[in-house]
Amino acid sequence: MRRITRGAAALATAATAAAGTGSAHASDRTVYGCPGGAVCIYPEGADIRTSSPTDIFYSYGAHNLSNRFGYHYVLNNQYDSANATAQLCDGYNGADCTVTIGLNELGVYNLTPVNSVVLNRP
Repeated sequence: MRRITRGAAALATAATAAAGTGSAHASDRTVYGCPGGAVCIYPEGADIRTSSPTDIFYSYGAHNLSNRFGYHYVLNNQYDSANATAQLCDGYNGADCTVTIGLNELGVYNLTPVNSVVLNRP
């Protein structure tokens, strides 16, 4: 749990950077309000320790986004046994993916050019 807190504190200070990643050490439990097995997006500029996710995705495949601009935390809290990744894509329906978020990764990403999130099975 200590590693989670340090990672979040480090990311909070890096929120103004273009993008950052860290380990949330998540899996089958809720972390920062993100349920186990999900990929979560938080409100723009939010403090992840006190905010709830605005978007929670459980199913594999592409999920189109709407009205997501600026820098947001994104947490890949899918299950460890799946070793699944998430991708941020500039196009709708999973086209032109530019960022891959590994299992248990938490990062701050500019979602202005992003139009979809893809949950990938291993």
